Amino acid sequence: MTVSKKTYYINISDGEIQSVSTASPWNFKIEASDEEISGLREIFDQGHSTGWQNFMRAHVPYVQYHYDRENDALDSQLLKTYEIIYKLGDEEARHHIESMGILPEK
Repeated sequence: MTVSKKTYYINISDGEIQSVSTASPWNFKIEASDEEISGLREIFDQGHSTGWQNFMRAHVPYVQYHYDRENDALDSQLLKTYEIIYKLGDEEARHHIESMGILPEK
């Protein structure tokens, strides 16, 4: 059984997934199945929720960044996002992510 993949355009900062390149600004172009897009959407949704937790926690000035679990969660979600985009992205997306040096060497 062949899984049908479609082209999507991803905006990392807004957590947007679009099927049309002109709908809004985008950072990466990927080819993904419906299931893969659902997984990416779930990570974006988790990031949005964690972002709100960070906003609320930001009003507690005595917690340093490296001791903040919410920041760790947000960093982890962002890393997962880049891993998925690297896996599903076009050559330009993979090259850009490699140039960032954020993914572990395989």
